[in-house]
Amino acid sequence: MIKYILIFMTTINFNQEPNVIFKFDKTSNIDSWKVINDVVMGGKSLGKFFLSTDGNGVFEGDVSIENNGGFSSIRLNTNGIKTNSYKTISLRLKGDGSVFQFRIKGSKYERHSYIYNFQTTGDYETIEIPLQEMKPSYRGYRLDISNFNQEKIEQIGFLKASKKNIHFRLEIEHIYLN
Repeated sequence: MIKYILIFMTTINFNQEPNVIFKFDKTSNIDSWKVINDVVMGGKSLGKFFLSTDGNGVFEGDVSIENNGGFSSIRLNTNGIKTNSYKTISLRLKGDGSVFQFRIKGSKYERHSYIYNFQTTGDYETIEIPLQEMKPSYRGYRLDISNFNQEKIEQIGFLKASKKNIHFRLEIEHIYLN
């Protein structure tokens, strides 16, 4: 009887174990995370990405609307994380109380991203994003194709956009597939 209970408990734990996309700590190598600001289009926004003293990833900066700018983003290319058995992406983070956007791509070569906007509270929180609710978008425009339904993720990222000059800060503990 105990043998069957242990097997059952192991099965439960295995099925509930999240797939770690990225977990930040004081020794995390964040060199593969790339910052992309609106300067690629002539804008003047300036975002940066670094590790906090606690070991969290910090995406922080200033969005400027000067020269038709208005965004800053970070992205990470992956080795093709399989999504077949997962339904949600779980973000553990602390925002500044404003809205941010989480972005994924099934292929890093796709021009469009699948996006999900989320409101932060200013406290640490867990944001659960259903994969099937991630909408296709290109340069801020919704595309007339289906929501995310691919078998892998090759790129993840965060974007901060604004129609006015603002300072922003997003501190990230981890990104999991559940």
